[in-house]
Amino acid sequence: MAQVNEYIRYEPDERPPHSIAAGVGFQASVVIIAPVVLSAIIIGRAANQPESYLTWIAFAALLISGVSTILQAVRVGRIGAGHVLVMGTSGAFIAVCITALVQGGPSLMASLIVVSSLFQFALAARLSLLRRILTPVVSGTVIMLIAVTVMPIVFGLLTDVPEGTPSAAAPTAAGATLATLVVLALCAPGAWRLWAPLISIAVGCAAAAPFGLFNIQPVIDAPWIGFPDGSWPGLDLTFSAEFWALLPAFVVVTLVGAIETIGDGIAIQRVSRRRPRATDFRLVQGALNADGTGNLLSGLLGAPPNTTYSTSISLAELTGVAARRVGVYVGAIFAVLALSPKVTALLIAIPNPVGAAYVTLLIGILFVQGMKLVVESGLNSRKAVVVGLSFWIGVGFQNQVIFADLLGKTWGTLLGNGMTAGGIAAILLTAFMELTAPRRRRIEVELAVASLPKIDEFLRAFAAKIGWDDPATERLCAAGEETLAILAQQAEDDAANGRQLILSARPAEGAVELEFLATAAGENLEDRLAYLSEQPEIIDEHEISFRLLRHYASAVRHQKYHDLDIIAVQVERTP
Repeated sequence: MAQVNEYIRYEPDERPPHSIAAGVGFQASVVIIAPVVLSAIIIGRAANQPESYLTWIAFAALLISGVSTILQAVRVGRIGAGHVLVMGTSGAFIAVCITALVQGGPSLMASLIVVSSLFQFALAARLSLLRRILTPVVSGTVIMLIAVTVMPIVFGLLTDVPEGTPSAAAPTAAGATLATLVVLALCAPGAWRLWAPLISIAVGCAAAAPFGLFNIQPVIDAPWIGFPDGSWPGLDLTFSAEFWALLPAFVVVTLVGAIETIGDGIAIQRVSRRRPRATDFRLVQGALNADGTGNLLSGLLGAPPNTTYSTSISLAELTGVAARRVGVYVGAIFAVLALSPKVTALLIAIPNPVGAAYVTLLIGILFVQGMKLVVESGLNSRKAVVVGLSFWIGVGFQNQVIFADLLGKTWGTLLGNGMTAGGIAAILLTAFMELTAPRRRRIEVELAVASLPKIDEFLRAFAAKIGWDDPATERLCAAGEETLAILAQQAEDDAANGRQLILSARPAEGAVELEFLATAAGENLEDRLAYLSEQPEIIDEHEISFRLLRHYASAVRHQKYHDLDIIAVQVERTP
């Protein structure tokens, strides 16, 4: 029987009282606001940008995070996940944004973000086609390399204090911040762990104040309501050599950030329902589109790109309130706070050692998330080659110890970023691994029961070629028959004509992997298969196919995209 999550008080489509939604939204805003602004400020300070620019990007980061969070919640057309996914400044872009600011200023960075955001829309539209290349192995490797590229910058900020400051100031402020953060992360209960960033930053600022590192006067002087003193940095439309050299790095990080959004889009669906459902990849595509919209707006306003924050998942689990109304309140609060110069001044006043100490743990956790993605994908000898070689290629190019004198200016700028070099290597190796894998045999037929003889003939010929005996062949053909019956019935119920079905088969270790690609229709098969055990008897003849498929197949995975269904069925040789 499917497990019921009794801790969920309000599902996404339910409407809690405004008092509850506003309370949960305020809690989320207070917990997340510091990382949203702090990451943007770290980028500006590391690139030695003036205070006026820091004020501008703090304002823009909050405003765009608010708008994109609302888009994620309300879901306008194909934009948005329809769940509470809080958006904020992406730590993955820290290194490339700093490089762009140093080489061409805010206008160059803005243009790169605008152009690279278009790739995220393309990924969302063709998510199903890129699933074999942008794998967890690729994304995990690049996420680990993000830490490699960012940490030298962060370590430099740990000791970045004004001249004449006592030597004990930086280590005291950074140490107090990091110690508080570590203690809360390791020892505090779940509710307190959510507040760890805010508490640790407050402790660090208090420790920095006696040394003159935390100046409260600009916060006192700033008005409560108003627009930022900085101005829009504009766009660089000259498309200089620096633009083309840095664009691949921005595209790679954009795609990696998109993969992070995919993970959050899947996770938020899992924790937002009382009864678990199979992942609806149409909502994941919506999350990607909202993320891309946020990045596009970030570029147009000259702020660093944003992404989904995994804190959203923790808040939904902790509060039990997953209603979309909460996301609207979070976004609205962010937008209102963006128009408060006093709030912006308070966040800008955070000393560099304090911010760097917080980001140190953040990037360390990011590195572990990359490792987790790689390991959970099923690490075998071939994937180990991809990860190990790509990672160290990235490290080598990042530290300019691999043919640095032969690359020249353009290639040196492109491959001098470890994320780009390692990411390209991981993509190329993954593509090669896919090309050299056992060949897929495929057949294309009309999505109708009348196509069964062709599919049966195809599967029997495939089973004979790989040496399967009669019982295993019959089980394989039966699984194919029941999957076709389910898809054909769904297409018939939707009154759809002319749909095509592509069936591919590939041998695996002691099994055969079947993949059915069809135009989208009906409900998710995984949900029906999961709930069969709750039904005491067969309700109609169509339910027989679901029960039989569950009997014949060892695993069934159904991914629903806009206009496309992908059903992966694994049949073992020995049941």
